[in-house]
Amino acid sequence: MASSSSPSPATAAARKRALTEQRFSDLTPALSPEVVEALDRGGFRRCTPVQAATIPLLLSHKDVAVDAATGSGKTLAFVVPVVEMLRRLPSPPKPHQVLGIIISPTRELSSQIYNVAQPFFATLKGVSSILLVGGLDIRVELEKVEKEGANILVGTPGKLFDIMERLDTLEYKHLEILILDEADRLLDMGFQKQVTSIISKLPKLRRTGLFSATQTEAVEELAKAGLRNPVRVQVKIEANDAAQQDLGPSKTPLGLRLEYMICEPAKKSSQLVDFLVQNTGKKIMVYFATCACVDYWSVVLPMLNLLKGSPVIAYHGKMKQGPREKALASFSSLSSGILVCTDVAARGLDIPHVDLIVQYDPPQDPNVFVHRAGRTARYDQEGDAIVFLLPTEDAYVDFLKLRGVPLMERVCSPDIVDIVPQIRAAALEDRNIMEKGLRAFVSFVRSYKEHHCSFIFRWKGLEVGKLAMEYGLLQIPSMPEVKHNNLSLKGFFPLGNIDFSQIKFKDKIREKQRQKALKRKAEELANEPPVPEKRIPRERPDKPKRKQTGKQRQTIQTKEDMDELTNEYRLLKKLKRGVIDEDEYEKLTGFGGSDGEGSDGDAAGKGKGKERRSKEQKKLKQRGGKTGGRRFEIKSKLKSKRR
Repeated sequence: MASSSSPSPATAAARKRALTEQRFSDLTPALSPEVVEALDRGGFRRCTPVQAATIPLLLSHKDVAVDAATGSGKTLAFVVPVVEMLRRLPSPPKPHQVLGIIISPTRELSSQIYNVAQPFFATLKGVSSILLVGGLDIRVELEKVEKEGANILVGTPGKLFDIMERLDTLEYKHLEILILDEADRLLDMGFQKQVTSIISKLPKLRRTGLFSATQTEAVEELAKAGLRNPVRVQVKIEANDAAQQDLGPSKTPLGLRLEYMICEPAKKSSQLVDFLVQNTGKKIMVYFATCACVDYWSVVLPMLNLLKGSPVIAYHGKMKQGPREKALASFSSLSSGILVCTDVAARGLDIPHVDLIVQYDPPQDPNVFVHRAGRTARYDQEGDAIVFLLPTEDAYVDFLKLRGVPLMERVCSPDIVDIVPQIRAAALEDRNIMEKGLRAFVSFVRSYKEHHCSFIFRWKGLEVGKLAMEYGLLQIPSMPEVKHNNLSLKGFFPLGNIDFSQIKFKDKIREKQRQKALKRKAEELANEPPVPEKRIPRERPDKPKRKQTGKQRQTIQTKEDMDELTNEYRLLKKLKRGVIDEDEYEKLTGFGGSDGEGSDGDAAGKGKGKERRSKEQKKLKQRGGKTGGRRFEIKSKLKSKRR
């Protein structure tokens, strides 16, 4: 259903039928024959609800803010109006006049939009387009744009912002239309500054389309700043059975069947493998929490006897651009296989004929749940999605139900093959598997700690021991989250006395590098100078042993010196008052003996006396710092008195 208000159920159903039965050739204003022909060649004859609602609005010079479920055909909903608006220009544009800009959050989505739009851009004579995404040499792109120009820019906000800042040759005053796709994610990924800067360089008299699967406060603010009196288009799916009628409109595609499975922690990975075996021959996407988890399971799953023969492809955000594009193209071309991935593959990607979505780890952000599931059941097709939950996470089902995402329970298989012994045996034979497992486990625990729904996913309640068994670990890693929070280690079964340093890489080159590193480290330790032994203080038999720090010893010494100094002042005062004479004073203070000045003040005597005084002053200062210097003052006063 597409609307800007809330009609009655009967009206909504009638409008939904009208929109889904409408052909592109029947739209008003009418599309040009060239565009209709390009749609027919691509197999697009009937409009989806979002296309039937949005295309006429944009072509009638209205700004639109579109809120539509994933997989509803948003790309054609803005590509067709962009092409039609540029076709209606009275004359071909100059090479450096920018007429249309399409911004999306990721490289993959921008590339996908560009590829979908190419057959339609080809119908425009004298109009050039360019894809601007990260991962390419900026100097080459700058040179190309400066030399050839471009009338339509498709790309990510970071790269578009960079190009617009560096180049003065492009003109934006004739811009006809701006499209912001996946606007909520544009803002979630921290692109608000770049998007705002791009909008500030564009003319206000333009058409703007804001497309998003979820409307957030930030998207609303962006709509206020970038759109002029926009028409709000909401496309929601009506519930398709009586049990879901009371939930109202669903946020998931009509042909999508959603399920959940409650698994014990130590058996979760075995349940996953059993489920994949049951669905052999299908095209499946399996979502994990982190890149390290994807790396680990992409190595473990292919080596399991039960899954041998099923292609497993890894896809995550830390892969370089080339391997990422290759992985996506490989999976897209498969008729059956498994893509293990992170949320980088959750939104915008239109991978053909995906049969099943498995959310092994629920997403940190609950909004992403629908986007993950929406990779299947696209364009009125059918598909299945399932999420694996721990017994402590069952409240997530009710949470999603309140958000318009109802799930049906699927019971765990009672008879499953325990894959943990096979994983642990492989880890004992290959250090690569052991290390990848440790990294995956650590990254999972830390990801779980940052979950947005922490009231459901309570990381301090994690049964770490059982989860470690799920990952087939040989040991539980030493990490602060486990060490300082008393997480349960119950359920972990160590394999006895194993020297983990002796586990080798199967890859001979990596093992050779590891042995070199170990040898180098051993040599460095052998060549290090011996650590000097700490001086043990002399023990006094009449006092109990007590370890004193340097600061404590210094404090004791200073106290003794101050007592001695106080006594010397007291005796000096008695000497001045005549209570004692000089001989008694010298006896009591220990200042007696030759001072080295000579008896008659001759030069030699004075020289020797000066030297001795200097030595005495130095000695006193070394003995007590300021206190020693003060003692020298007292002695000098006494000598002055004598003279």
